[in-house]
Amino acid sequence: MKKLLKLIIFIVVVYIFLYVNNNWLVTTEYVHESDKIPASFDGFKITQVTDLHDASFGENQSRLVEKVRATNPDAIFITGDLVDSRRYDLENSLQAVRQFVKIADVYYVIGNHEVALNLTDEIYAALIEIGVHVLPNEALLLERNGEQIVIAGIEDPLMGQDVEQSIDQAMQNINKDLFTILLSHRPEQFEAYVKKDIDLVMTGHAHGGQIRVPFIGGLVAPSQGMMPKYSAGIFEEQQTKMVVNRGLGNSLFPYRILNLPEIYVIQLNKK
Repeated sequence: MKKLLKLIIFIVVVYIFLYVNNNWLVTTEYVHESDKIPASFDGFKITQVTDLHDASFGENQSRLVEKVRATNPDAIFITGDLVDSRRYDLENSLQAVRQFVKIADVYYVIGNHEVALNLTDEIYAALIEIGVHVLPNEALLLERNGEQIVIAGIEDPLMGQDVEQSIDQAMQNINKDLFTILLSHRPEQFEAYVKKDIDLVMTGHAHGGQIRVPFIGGLVAPSQGMMPKYSAGIFEEQQTKMVVNRGLGNSLFPYRILNLPEIYVIQLNKK
């Protein structure tokens, strides 16, 4: 009887541990300072959501939406894998996005799972219909009080074009002297972002390394394999800084361990 009780307690503890690790949403804040940021954008706040993978956070995504709303963003960036190619349910993810557009302007780029589904046109159309700014190798000028910054987005390289070519396409006819934020799914392409002199890049894809070990970091990430270099956090080289968001959902491996689902809040400050 004691052995059975211990087994039951063990199972309950494991269940609670896994539930918390995969459902407890956290917010990570980062202040990005640059003398290229115009005075009108000093304090501009961006909330980044990535790698939802058709996961659910409350009825009608209520917990996720409230978490995003609480950050009081000026813009919301979605950096790919909104859906999952193994359990495609676009409507489930759109429940969140429909509410995001009521909070702030939403900007989106695809990830590898959208490409794997071969439904990019359908997904783009659904997002455009609800008011999302879709950025398939495109850039927009965001203006405040006569001053501008650039928001650019590139498609996943599975679409058949390498990252540097995609950046060139997005940035054609754009003033390269303006402060530029790039939305891209893949952190392992960091050197390409550095080569193209991008100021700030927002990525996901790595799922935080799926299983995180204290003082070591993530153990495995898509496209990077074991002990990935870019699993979470801020990376800097020359003038380029890259945010790697741990994301929200899971794909091939169903559990996060010591790796809570994350949204990122980035505040722009003029140096």
